[in-house]
Amino acid sequence: MSIRKFEKSDRENILHHIKATNVFNDEEVEIAKELIDVFLDEPNQKDYDLYVYADEENIAQGYICIGHTPATIGTYDLYWIVVNPNEHKKGIGKALLYYIEEMLKLVGGNLLIAETSSTQKYDNTRKFYKRTNFIELVRIKEYYRPDDDLIIFGKYLK
Repeated sequence: MSIRKFEKSDRENILHHIKATNVFNDEEVEIAKELIDVFLDEPNQKDYDLYVYADEENIAQGYICIGHTPATIGTYDLYWIVVNPNEHKKGIGKALLYYIEEMLKLVGGNLLIAETSSTQKYDNTRKFYKRTNFIELVRIKEYYRPDDDLIIFGKYLK
């Protein structure tokens, strides 16, 4: 197993994993697809970095998308982290996250931000962030829609 940069050959497999989680709505899937396509189609862009966790056959079983937060020094956004639902609870998400954290430390990163929803379908996402030492920094009530708060988690890397 290895972690490597996202490649064109990973696109359909990762999109399948995103849909298979049954967490993301159609609009969110489209956003993920847009970010993947920007990364693949615009090699000189600096907004997003994508990495995959590949198995022994070099098939992507998970991916992570991060980017430097504009107008900040050392702050990064964790836009997406998705693991093949058939591979949950095997440490793939943690491996991707820890890989990124170490990479960010090397380039002066000091804060990683992750935004998520307060709805029940995101319970496992919030548990993942807490298990990996993120702290809840902010909660904005009814941000997305009634009864759906925005929760902003952060993890200081130093």
